[in-house]
Amino acid sequence: MGIRNTEHGYGWLTIVLHWLVAGCVFGLFGLGLFMVDLNYYSSWYQTAPNIHKSVGILLFFTMLFRLFWRAINPKTASPANHKDWEKTGAKIGHFLLYGVLFCLMISGYFISTADGRSISVFAWFDVPASITHIQQQEEIAGDIHAFLAWSLMVLVAGHALAALKHHFIDKDSTLVRMLKSTK
Repeated sequence: MGIRNTEHGYGWLTIVLHWLVAGCVFGLFGLGLFMVDLNYYSSWYQTAPNIHKSVGILLFFTMLFRLFWRAINPKTASPANHKDWEKTGAKIGHFLLYGVLFCLMISGYFISTADGRSISVFAWFDVPASITHIQQQEEIAGDIHAFLAWSLMVLVAGHALAALKHHFIDKDSTLVRMLKSTK
């Protein structure tokens, strides 16, 4: 198993990053849904948001590394049976996944720092507040964050359905390549 991507498949680091991000996205979405119903007297009232923010910040840095890793690795070619519209759709889909995910994390940062306090990441380090002067910043960023979270879930569902279509209908290697590394 190689660490780097090849023209024919993904290296193990790309695969690990893909599934790590996927797990974080689903976990953060579920935790976000759980958090909106918490009240002041819940034992999770402060714990859940602190976990959500900490994982979100770490995910942001993971995604920056993922973009760097993608830039320095060879581009993995699409399977030969992919049509041009599928290749274009995949490029647009990946662009939207990355774009929405980064915008989602930035809006979460603006929610969390609206009051001028930094974000403590598992008490390991703090991310300082930068922009705090926007009127109703927390509410506006919160609305955007919720919209983007649901939009991301729609995009993820489309991404998964496309992978399943390639695996079960087209019977090509699209899904398998993200499950096992090339040699």
